[in-house]
Amino acid sequence: MNFKTNFSPIKTHHVISSFRFAVALVATALVSHAAPRAFDFKDPKGVNNVQFKLDAPLESITGTATGIGGQVTFDPASPESTTGRITLDTSSLTVGNPLMAEHLRSEKWLDVAKHSTIVFEALALQNVRQQGAQLVAEIRGTLTVKGITKEVTVPVSFTYLADKLGARAGDPKVQGDLLVLRTTFSINRSDFGIQAGQMTDNVSETINLSLSIAGGARRT
Repeated sequence: MNFKTNFSPIKTHHVISSFRFAVALVATALVSHAAPRAFDFKDPKGVNNVQFKLDAPLESITGTATGIGGQVTFDPASPESTTGRITLDTSSLTVGNPLMAEHLRSEKWLDVAKHSTIVFEALALQNVRQQGAQLVAEIRGTLTVKGITKEVTVPVSFTYLADKLGARAGDPKVQGDLLVLRTTFSINRSDFGIQAGQMTDNVSETINLSLSIAGGARRT
């Protein structure tokens, strides 16, 4: 039997060329999404925040801080290469009791007048693994509080949301991606010179911290 086709050599060449062009476009898109992106964590909506809790025998103190900033460079294809820093404006730290909030910012405690920023600087990621829609890892870095820098290792999860910056901003014209970081860890206030060994019945030595913050990377 003799089967005939309707494809001429010219048409066949056109189909092959179109296919190669489509493959090139897809490859370009994958590379652009996989390339390292710089995510800005200064949130104009003021949604990003840190929660902290000190649970002492006589009193449990909880509070928040909203002055988040910093930048993280993240590549979803190579998360172990993540670098960056997250900053916190200490003047944004607050608790429900106004007098207690005043003490918190005073010279004896955080001394906000002299130490306006808390800084976490990422040094390396380890034990990186996929867990559902999230990447989880331990991040080793330095934490600077009240002018004292200590090396810490904390658990962290990354949620990379491609093309979701406009949805968060409430403006579909905004093009870009989101990176959400979540972590919960504890530090000792004595390690950072915060009234070491003082008033432990009322103010816990351990400070429990919880962060869920989103950074954006715009595309033009």
